[in-house]
Amino acid sequence: MTSKTLQLSDKRVAHYLEQGSGEPLVLIHGVGMQAHAWYPQIDDLSRDFRVIAVDMPGHGQSDALDTGAGLQQFVAWAIAFIEALDAGPVNLAGHSMGSLISAGVAATRPDLVKRVAVLNGVYRRTPEAREAVLQRAAELRSGTIDVETPLKRWFNAEEAQQVAAHKVESWLKSVDLAGYATAYTAFAKGDEVYADGWHSIACPALVLTGSDDPNSTPEMARQMAGAARNGRAVVLENERHMANLTAPEAVNRALRDWLQVEAQRAAQTESLKSEV
Repeated sequence: MTSKTLQLSDKRVAHYLEQGSGEPLVLIHGVGMQAHAWYPQIDDLSRDFRVIAVDMPGHGQSDALDTGAGLQQFVAWAIAFIEALDAGPVNLAGHSMGSLISAGVAATRPDLVKRVAVLNGVYRRTPEAREAVLQRAAELRSGTIDVETPLKRWFNAEEAQQVAAHKVESWLKSVDLAGYATAYTAFAKGDEVYADGWHSIACPALVLTGSDDPNSTPEMARQMAGAARNGRAVVLENERHMANLTAPEAVNRALRDWLQVEAQRAAQTESLKSEV
């Protein structure tokens, strides 16, 4: 894969990894991660698509946003990045915090999004769940980072999962703490910012999570998919929050199905025309 940078309209630099050719597929990772967190999807989907995995602001090699930036500013950043790519409407997929950003872009700039996919996303948290993430955000802003707790929550003891866990651990330990804190605070406060916007999303929308993800629950996935005009919920049994790493084959299949939705419909339409 090729490492590239783009200067955005606000002069900030966005770093991304690119591989493959064809329709553009933009991937936005979760808070504390980096573009490499999409490695199973980059390897597989780049055989048929131009895959672009971008470092979120303040993560990897991308410039940070201002301290105190909210989800709206992260969405504005994603819009600027897609516009700078100058590749036309893109297929846009996000994981966790990236899913909030992706849904925000789809709701506010439908002209930029051909399809949207939300992996392990959150939607209208309970007051108890919101308080828990707000507390973690406050800890990060104070300079405290707890790596072990999320690892135990996201992965089980199976050898295959522990391989992914070690990679995630290295990314969490290398992330810029200030950028992490800014993004996590936006994530903690962002579950309702674009929640009403799901009703306006008309493009094919995939909403995927794991049955054992306590924060991005199956019920949240079903609610988002049900609110969208053309939404589909997929729940992977026995999977947790990092499904794209722990169940890459299943996630890649779901993404490929989503990426072919309109193509299949177009082919069916042409077939009907020829029969007439």
